[in-house]
Amino acid sequence: MNAQTAAKHATNPTTPSLPLAKPESIGLSGARLQALSDTFKREVDKGTVPGVTVLVARRGQIGWFDAIGRQSPTASAPMTHDTIFRIFSMTKPIVSVGIMQLLEDGHFLLNDPVAKFIPEFAETKVGVENNGKLELVAAKRQMTIQDLLRHTSGLTYDHTGNGPVQQLYQQSRLRSRKITNAEHATMLAGMPLVCQPGAEWNYSRSTDVLGRIIEVVSGKTLGAYLTERILAPLQMTETAFHTGEANAGRLAEAFANDPWTNEKVQLFNMLEKPAMESGGGGLVSTTMDYARFAQMLLNGGSLDGARIIGRKTLEFMASDHLGAGVTIQGTLVSPGHSFGLGFAVRMQQGISPFSGSVGQYFWSGMAGTFFWIDPSEDLIAVFMMQGPGQREYTRSLVRNGVYAAVE
Repeated sequence: MNAQTAAKHATNPTTPSLPLAKPESIGLSGARLQALSDTFKREVDKGTVPGVTVLVARRGQIGWFDAIGRQSPTASAPMTHDTIFRIFSMTKPIVSVGIMQLLEDGHFLLNDPVAKFIPEFAETKVGVENNGKLELVAAKRQMTIQDLLRHTSGLTYDHTGNGPVQQLYQQSRLRSRKITNAEHATMLAGMPLVCQPGAEWNYSRSTDVLGRIIEVVSGKTLGAYLTERILAPLQMTETAFHTGEANAGRLAEAFANDPWTNEKVQLFNMLEKPAMESGGGGLVSTTMDYARFAQMLLNGGSLDGARIIGRKTLEFMASDHLGAGVTIQGTLVSPGHSFGLGFAVRMQQGISPFSGSVGQYFWSGMAGTFFWIDPSEDLIAVFMMQGPGQREYTRSLVRNGVYAAVE
């Protein structure tokens, strides 16, 4: 389905659509974008995922917006353009923009210690494994706000490994949605770090801590701040930390068991209002809502007259902030890439196993949602699904298919 057809099925009327165009008028091949949709129709037919949406915009206009398959494997309702998804870690870029707004407002410097705003982090130790036992040593320096943004804080996630520090995370209440952001930050500060601050890139709960800093500095809840400074100005009316019962028929769901491994899939209830507004992974959203955020980024920080963040600040965020001296742990940052302030950044045209452009930046969510910004091609793409075990596979599929369609 191309953008012209999609106009009849636009997202919630209160979320304005980006302008629509025929693919060929903006340098995209309609036939090749149809081939991309056909690829995902085959994946739905194979039982890889219940359904997906894919949106591609170039030169500020949507050339392709398709909804494929079903919203849920247990219901007959088709996937739609206004289906609501858990976007998990696609929350992080929004919160990263939020913290950088406060930097622009003069409330702190990037090299300020986290403990300046959350004092409990002043005494956080580093965990070192020695003969199978966890020993605590002093941090060589304080973690900074920049460390949080680029994931060099020394914090980690419970699911990124099974070392002694991750085991402490696993045994804690850190994953609970029933604790507040303040309680979560205090709990994290009491955990040992997995490495010295600044030494390694470790994907982590750092953006949850950024969310708490936003609360401390602004005096507002994270949700209230994001709504006031980002979501409302961009008219992202469907993006929040939960959605109402009236939207129960619009929710995307995953298979109860992973179709490849048969492991149980557990995702949070989008209708339940959490005590913790997770800056690292708590938002729900729609394809069009997130496309408005992505287009704002591509535009250099503004959309429809609303200036969200400065152009030079955004350029700074979408630059390499690791350099050669930081060891990248795990596989989330692919070969040929580095990490900026809230986004992964492509540094080389080759090496990586998927198509793209130098300078593009992006991130994704645990359940399979994905977006990227390609300044050199004046292009954004937003892909939504709920299938945690298939996310790496589908991300490469959509990348390759979109770039095959760029004329």
